[in-house]
Amino acid sequence: MTETSATATAHDAHAAADAADAELIGHAVAAAGQGMIDRETVAEVVVLCAVAGEHLLVVGAPGTAKSEAVRRIAGQLGGRYFEYLLGRFTEPNELFGPVDLRRLREGRIEFETAGMLPEAEIAFLDEVFLGSTAVLNTLLGLLNERVFRRGGTVLHSPLRVCVGAANHLPDDPALAAFADRFLARVFVEPVADARLEELLEAGRRPAASPLHPRDLAGSGDPMGPTGLAAAADRLGALDRLAAAARACDLDEVTPLVAAALRRLRAAGVPISDRRAVRSQKLVAAAAVLDGRTAASARDLWVLPLVAPTADAQAQARDTLADLVEKAANRSLAHAAEELSRSSAARAERLVRTGTQLLAAHRTLPEGRDSRLRLEAALREIDAGFDPADLSGALAGIRAELVAAVAPA
Repeated sequence: MTETSATATAHDAHAAADAADAELIGHAVAAAGQGMIDRETVAEVVVLCAVAGEHLLVVGAPGTAKSEAVRRIAGQLGGRYFEYLLGRFTEPNELFGPVDLRRLREGRIEFETAGMLPEAEIAFLDEVFLGSTAVLNTLLGLLNERVFRRGGTVLHSPLRVCVGAANHLPDDPALAAFADRFLARVFVEPVADARLEELLEAGRRPAASPLHPRDLAGSGDPMGPTGLAAAADRLGALDRLAAAARACDLDEVTPLVAAALRRLRAAGVPISDRRAVRSQKLVAAAAVLDGRTAASARDLWVLPLVAPTADAQAQARDTLADLVEKAANRSLAHAAEELSRSSAARAERLVRTGTQLLAAHRTLPEGRDSRLRLEAALREIDAGFDPADLSGALAGIRAELVAAVAPA
C-alpha cells in the first residue's frame, strides 16, 4: 500500500468514526425531544454548542419549558450536570463551592468545588442575568477560558457547554460583556395554537425520569442498533466530535461565511469581529454533526444564531434566505429547519419525524389517535413537496406512511 493510499484509508476511517459518533448523538437528541412540543431546537442547539465549545443563551417567557429541554438533553448526553437558579442575593459559594476549612486552618484560602459548577461538564444557569457582580465576574473567566480562579484555587474546568436562561435580554450596558460570552441565542415562544392539543396530551403523560445514560446500560434501546450500552459513550462521542470540529476543513465555506456576514452587517444586524470569528466554530460543529469532515453551504443555517436579538435573528433569516436554501442537518433537523426555512432541512426533519412515528405506531394498538398522527405527517409531506422533488429517503418514508394508514 502506498503512503497516499494509506493516508486516504486512515482519513476514511476517521470520517466513518465521526459519522458514527454523529449518528449516536443524533439518537440522543431524538430521545431528548420525545414528548416535548416545539422545543427540539433548544436541545439541538445545546448539542451544537457543546461540539463547538461555545455557550448558549435561551430567552423566553416563564413557563416555556426552557429548563426542561436542557435537562432532557443533559440527561441523554451524560456527564456531571449542574443547575442553579440565580437571584440578586445568590452567593458565589452557592455556585463555586464553599471555603475549604482544612486549608483555611493552614492559612490558605481554597474552595471545595466537588459537585459544583467548576467541575460540571454541562451546566444550566436560570435567570442568569440576575447574578451579583461577584458571581458574574467569576463566571466570566470560567466561561471564556474554562478555568476557575478564586482565592488560591485554580481549576481547569471540564465544562463542555453552559446554557444560560433569561426571560428577556438585559438593558443594562454593564451586562453586555457577560452576555457576549454566550455566542448562540435561541428565542422561544409559547407553543403555537395549532399544536395545543399535542401540548395538552403531553402534559397529561407522567413526567419522564431524567435517567443518566450510565443508569440505562443493559436495558433495551429503541433508538439504534448500538443499544443503551453505547449511550454511556455519548459524552465521549461529543468530545470526539468536538475534536473533529476543530480539525474541520473550512476552506470551501470561508468565502460564503464572509459573504453572509457582510450581508448581515449591511442589513443592520450587529456582528462584532469576535462573534464573526467564533461563528466559524458553529459552522464546523454543524458539519461534523452532519457526518462530514469539511464544511459547506449546507452548514450556513447556524449563522442566524449569532444575531443578538429575536428581531435580528428574523432579519438574518430573511437576509440569508438564498444562501441557506440548501442547508440541512441529519442530526439537528429541527434547528436547521427553523433557522434556514429551507426545503432540504424540512425534508430531513420529515424523514426523522416519519421514522419516529412509524416506529411508535408499530408498538401501539391500532386506534384513531395513532392513525391521525401518521396522516398528519403524510399531509405535511404532500403539502410541502411535489412528488417529483421527493428525495429517496423522504419518498421511502412517504410510501411507508401510506401503507400504514391504508385500510386493512
